[in-house]
Amino acid sequence: MEHGKHMGELKRGDQRWDVYLEGQPDATLGGGAVRGRIHFVSGGGEQHRVTGWIFLEWHEKDMQERFGEFSAVELLRFVEALEG
Repeated sequence: MEHGKHMGELKRGDQRWDVYLEGQPDATLGGGAVRGRIHFVSGGGEQHRVTGWIFLEWHEKDMQERFGEFSAVELLRFVEALEG
């Protein structure tokens, strides 16, 4: 998928979002460091919301572990904050 690694799905009422974690190498730190952001794509694909670069980790695995610390409620708050 063009938005990164699929990390799951969020549902609230009739809303459904596919959640992706995008990582890119970060040259400022070197040594394999990555920065990341989260993409939310609505069930029908008509809406796409994305956070800023909110992760900066030494390795892709570390970024995925940090992502795993977010609860579904926190992720839904991201989507809602990105609405307007």
